[in-house]
Amino acid sequence: MAANSIPLEALEKSMVLAPVPAAHWLVIAPPVWCLLLGAILIMVRKRPGLQAWLAIPALAALVLIDAALLFAVTREGPVTMVMGRWLPPFGIAFTVDLTGALFNLTGGIAALAGGIAALGDIDRTKRAYGFYPFLLLMVGGVSGAFLTGDIFNLYVWFEVLLISSFGLIILGSERAQLDGATKYAILNLIGTTLFLIAVGILYAVFGTLNMADIAAKAPKLGEIPPLMTLGLIFIAAFSMKAAAFPVNFWLPASYHTPRIVVAGLFAGLLTKVGVYALLRVMVMIFPQEGNAYSLLIGVVAILTMLTGALGALAQSDLRRMLGYIVITGIGIILSGVALGGQTAIAGALFYAMHSMIVMLALYLMAGVAGRMGGSFSLHDLSGLYARSPLLAAITLALFFSVSGLPPFSGFWPKAMLVKATFDFGAWWQGGVILVSGLLTTIAVMRAFALGWWRMPVSGTVEPARIEASEAVPLVGLTLLSLGIGLYPEPLLALAQTAAAGLLEPTAYLHSVFPGLSPLGGPLP
Repeated sequence: MAANSIPLEALEKSMVLAPVPAAHWLVIAPPVWCLLLGAILIMVRKRPGLQAWLAIPALAALVLIDAALLFAVTREGPVTMVMGRWLPPFGIAFTVDLTGALFNLTGGIAALAGGIAALGDIDRTKRAYGFYPFLLLMVGGVSGAFLTGDIFNLYVWFEVLLISSFGLIILGSERAQLDGATKYAILNLIGTTLFLIAVGILYAVFGTLNMADIAAKAPKLGEIPPLMTLGLIFIAAFSMKAAAFPVNFWLPASYHTPRIVVAGLFAGLLTKVGVYALLRVMVMIFPQEGNAYSLLIGVVAILTMLTGALGALAQSDLRRMLGYIVITGIGIILSGVALGGQTAIAGALFYAMHSMIVMLALYLMAGVAGRMGGSFSLHDLSGLYARSPLLAAITLALFFSVSGLPPFSGFWPKAMLVKATFDFGAWWQGGVILVSGLLTTIAVMRAFALGWWRMPVSGTVEPARIEASEAVPLVGLTLLSLGIGLYPEPLLALAQTAAAGLLEPTAYLHSVFPGLSPLGGPLP
């Protein structure tokens, strides 16, 4: 009755009155689907045998939803869905552009592969303690972070994925897991606190937390001190979450402690959420401040790459080595953020998606190698090539990919970034990318020589087989990396378009505010 008494003109100024197109519901479908299935899995927690049969089809359906969302964005451009039909910035907006849709689909594929691998890696007891519910809730948090158009809700989705990741990292309650979880929790909570402080300052300056609204208003203010301070706090907060130098020590100290599939999902997904947030905030929302701090980000990128590559060379534990390789990849992505041009941003986006797939596959491979060899230590591993030629072939392919060698997916984004560094005159940054790639190649080939090629002292090796739950995600992810390497044009084109959308977010702004010009005023 009260709503009917409000004049139509007033409603049009505050609410969306037009029917919501069906494609727009896809914007909120991924996080809603994950949270709903996570809640259902919690309700059947006393039936651990049933959980996998519910979770894996749900993750497969999530990939289809993510693919449909990507298709809708490529066809229509950025899409916005506002909660409660309140017009932004009053209503909480979910806005997805090509960058968010690409990250979201890649994350869904990684989650599905991890869910299948967990059939063998997570036993019945650990399923009873909530592996699959935690996995669905974490993926829901990741999807929400990629799709939200409100910076406070980006913080909220960070909290959702962090809380569920705490449950995953301590699954089993072993001493090493609790130690790793403590380091993981402390640094991430510090980063989250910095993020919340930045959000508070942001609201004080702009009076809004809608990303499009802030992006439209920020150019009018220029490089004023509050915005420069904000930019520095955001860089510090997201660098902690992405494990960039000098706050990257927590990652190799914690990622080797949980179950191998959990470590792989963390390496593939969680650090990339930090990278995504940095791209969204410092490239799209605050481009002037991003340019002002480009030298700082470039130095951080170089030190992150070198720290990761040298750390990988120094390791004798396969899981720790992979943790440092994750750090190297973060440095490579940050180098694209530091340069800031379309080719560099596209290379950073391409490399992030490649890393989601390949780092998960590398951890799954390490789990199979550890099971076959009885250890993760390179001092003890030997003869894995004779035990399983298939595992050796997969390992070599993944090592080539993470080193940036053709014909695998890691080659193209590195080539784009190196080209961009020389185009911008930052040859020293391109040189470090090449040097870190060389050091990574040496580290992984050393691991292959010791663990796979070297024969044990006894000279005899018993053949071993890869279980179906191990083979399906491993072979699938490896073939995906090979397919992208052999036919990179579609992903290259999407990455270039996504980078252009971040650098010139007019379409993003118009999706949220159809009458808004790039400078924040009404369209003529």
